[in-house]
Amino acid sequence: MAESSATRDIADPDAAIAYFRDLQNRIVERLEAFEPEARFHADTWAREEGGGGDTRVLADGEVFERAGVNFSRVLGSELPASASARRPELAGRSFIASGVSLVIHPRNPYVPTSHANVRLFVAEKEGEDPVWWFGGGFDLTPYYPFEDDAVAWHEAAHAACAPFGNDLYPRFKQWCDEYFYLPHRGETRGVGGLFFDDFDELGFADSLAFVQSVGDGFVDAYAPIVEKRRHHAWGERERTFQLYRRGRYVEFNLLYDRGTLFGLQSRGRTESILMSMPPLAAWQYGFNPEPDSAEADLTDRFLTPRNWLAAE
Repeated sequence: MAESSATRDIADPDAAIAYFRDLQNRIVERLEAFEPEARFHADTWAREEGGGGDTRVLADGEVFERAGVNFSRVLGSELPASASARRPELAGRSFIASGVSLVIHPRNPYVPTSHANVRLFVAEKEGEDPVWWFGGGFDLTPYYPFEDDAVAWHEAAHAACAPFGNDLYPRFKQWCDEYFYLPHRGETRGVGGLFFDDFDELGFADSLAFVQSVGDGFVDAYAPIVEKRRHHAWGERERTFQLYRRGRYVEFNLLYDRGTLFGLQSRGRTESILMSMPPLAAWQYGFNPEPDSAEADLTDRFLTPRNWLAAE
């Protein structure tokens, strides 16, 4: 991708970094409100090459079996291979990467797993304009899906994009469907949401405002689903299926996820990078759900791209 006029429009990234820190705090507070006792453990870390972060992890809660909300601000002297391969014109530049990334693995199989992140990347070279872009999005991975949850999720995604252009939601919804796809399984990871990268087309201030709308939209979209489903009765069958489907989550993160690859290639902090992994997962050989079962409904109707805003 060639440099755009937006490269000359960069503001001080401190505004984005301040928003990321605040968003982390607000998400942690919102999730803790569901838990009678469990709280996030804060793990502040520094990176030898530059920068650091604040990893917050809640483990073994009544509602959330594991939830991780990570803030990072990482500096490097050279782009990792995963970034320079996509943007070869930036080879030789130093970089700043900052953002919030989170994954939530609920205990109740009727509450979906969810992932979100918002991030800023700045590539710099002495004597040249900095090149920057935002990325991020949010997606939902149900085990026992409900159509009204998927519709509400996509309504929230549409609302987050709407003030910034009518084309953003359909573009980023399609990108999410294509990105969170497991080609070796022939299915999407969940019901999608938003995914975007290399985003600078609105100029720095408006692009940041869009990212803020996405980050805030996640908070408001996920909490009502948790509240609605967290008391749903479940047993061994549902737990077994949940662990089986979590295996798909692990497969995607380790094989295809850009953030995981970037973090490992940039010699990031392994514990923070892999906090997205579920605490337990399982693989079964040749598993096929019973026809017309709730488990079959997931793969038959929900793990393929759909226009959820026109759901029947």
